[in-house]
Amino acid sequence: MKGRGRGRGAGAAPKRSSLKPLHWSKVTRAMQGSLWDELQRLGEIQISAEIDVSELETLFSAVVPKPAAKSAGKSKAAGSKPDVVHLVDLKRANNTEIMLTKVKMPLSDMMAAVLALDDSVLDADQVENLIKFCPNKDEMELVKGYTGDKETLGKCEQFFLELMKVPRVEAKLRVFSFKIQFNTQISEFKKSLNIVNSACEEILVSYVSGYGYVFDTYHATIPVKYELEEGCLSNVIRSAVGFKLDSLLKLSETRASNSRMTLMHYLCKVLATRAPELLEFQLDLVSLEAASKVQLKYLAEEMQAIVKGLEKVKQELAASEDDGPVSEGFRETLKDFTTVAETEAGSLQNLYTVVGRNADALALYFGEDPARCPFEQTVTILKFVKLFQKALEENVKQDELEKKKALKDAEMEKAAK
Repeated sequence: MKGRGRGRGAGAAPKRSSLKPLHWSKVTRAMQGSLWDELQRLGEIQISAEIDVSELETLFSAVVPKPAAKSAGKSKAAGSKPDVVHLVDLKRANNTEIMLTKVKMPLSDMMAAVLALDDSVLDADQVENLIKFCPNKDEMELVKGYTGDKETLGKCEQFFLELMKVPRVEAKLRVFSFKIQFNTQISEFKKSLNIVNSACEEILVSYVSGYGYVFDTYHATIPVKYELEEGCLSNVIRSAVGFKLDSLLKLSETRASNSRMTLMHYLCKVLATRAPELLEFQLDLVSLEAASKVQLKYLAEEMQAIVKGLEKVKQELAASEDDGPVSEGFRETLKDFTTVAETEAGSLQNLYTVVGRNADALALYFGEDPARCPFEQTVTILKFVKLFQKALEENVKQDELEKKKALKDAEMEKAAK
């Protein structure tokens, strides 16, 4: 290009500068009728004479030049650090470097901890961040293809190089994360299963003469309900053998015609007179509130996650057999962990199966379909308990008011005499 690139000799072609990569999304196939199809038919694209290649190389060189010294003509100070080369997208590189500042250790020590599966050096959050910032295929090729001095690469690129020394590094990091969280995950899951189990037993297993308070209370509502329904002379109602558990909640919705009393208040009043021991049935349901917050669907998902996670561990253990010395320590530690984890997971699977059967039995006991309303009975019973307690407290307050009124009326009557 005439008048461009002054100062170059007339001999051999000058060495081209290494330019920064353009992170574009490639189109690998020119669709018919597209711009790229048209350009392909026109032949090879010629560089426009208007483009100053030397200027392009200066502006977009992979090596960022240092600012000129204050005193013109001064040579670069002896022993100064070489310029840093950045290959990865700037935003991605910056985010990676920010993450690395939170790890606060040399890259070699970090990878040694990963290969040793040492959770005293790296915690779960740090390992999750390492997974998040693992290089993708394109980034690996970019860093691997750099032919210059790798010591001049940026921190992000150095991090990628360190990760790339380990075969299937992302899979190993995921295994490490699973191992770190395994004990806590198992403990929390077992706790949820035991809560569900306890709630089922508290509701179904007897505490007084082989028959639970909650069932006595439940059955005590049936005559009250049927007495009202018989007044309707409905053959449909008379043919019923029972009612759904959530019908208990409707006791608070049915009010007496001449007072603020509801059927729930009336039930409490009847029980207080005829079976006062039933008024505290909720004391036997110590696990009920905690169990009402557990959803069997999420327990199933958690169990599946543990099983799949352990399967990934075994897959990586098998794959690491061909890694050579780099994975020797990793392999031995993982083998020991797998033995323990399989035993724990097997025990947990058995408990999960038992809990599932008990939850189904609870639904069936109340005439519900376990597939349609898994373990929803605990939520209904908890609501009933709270409504029952509220009505009971209101009855007590009403009794106190009536006693005070009766006492006051008696005093006034006495004074009138």
